[in-house]
Amino acid sequence: MLIVQIKRKTIMKQYPFYIKSSRIILTSLFLILSVLTDAQNNDNPDLPQFLYRGFSSGVIKMKNGKSQAMEMNYNMITGNMVIGKDGKYYDLLNTGSVDTVYLHNSKFIPYGKAFYEVIYAAAISLYLHHKGYTVHVGKQSAYGTTSQTSSITSMSSVSTKSGYYKLELPPDLEVKVDRIYWVNKDNNMLSFKTLKQFLKIFPGKEAELKKYIKSNHVKIDRRDDLIKLMSYCNDIIAEE
Repeated sequence: MLIVQIKRKTIMKQYPFYIKSSRIILTSLFLILSVLTDAQNNDNPDLPQFLYRGFSSGVIKMKNGKSQAMEMNYNMITGNMVIGKDGKYYDLLNTGSVDTVYLHNSKFIPYGKAFYEVIYAAAISLYLHHKGYTVHVGKQSAYGTTSQTSSITSMSSVSTKSGYYKLELPPDLEVKVDRIYWVNKDNNMLSFKTLKQFLKIFPGKEAELKKYIKSNHVKIDRRDDLIKLMSYCNDIIAEE
């Protein structure tokens, strides 16, 4: 049984009808969940900040070996795994204790302030960071075109100071997603967004890898191509 400390003054102000104590006791086996969000249907597909359409069953494996099945989805903007429980939504907070999250036939590991999808696991591994952000959608202008502001707004600016936030985005915000790949080489995480950047991760092997990429018509937006490329990288490094 875990106890989450909540600031009484802030929560009482927002939820005087619900909170009667400065502590909320959660009966979860090992999860610490964040402030409760709006109750909405878990099958709501109109949540562009999430990686998947709707919440579905996944498994959280902890570093102590314990596991638990939960309804969840990945919020690309906040970098949080979001848990659906009893019609409410919560952020998974104790990510330092999490080993792996299994969701939609994919594996995710916590890294920094986000979760990275495991694309290829080996001596030299490949991960994908689905990094979301929001932009303000401009008003319709002449000739039927629309303009967007160049500034980027993070979800933290949409949230209140207490951490409470709505799952549905305001209508003037649009979600954009960057897909940033990371290679774990010699216990160093190195990122790339283009194949040219990828080649720089392997000094001395650029010519060999460039030849492989060209002959196999490797495209960075094709997952199978990247998996085969990483397998080849591991093979040629192992031969050294």
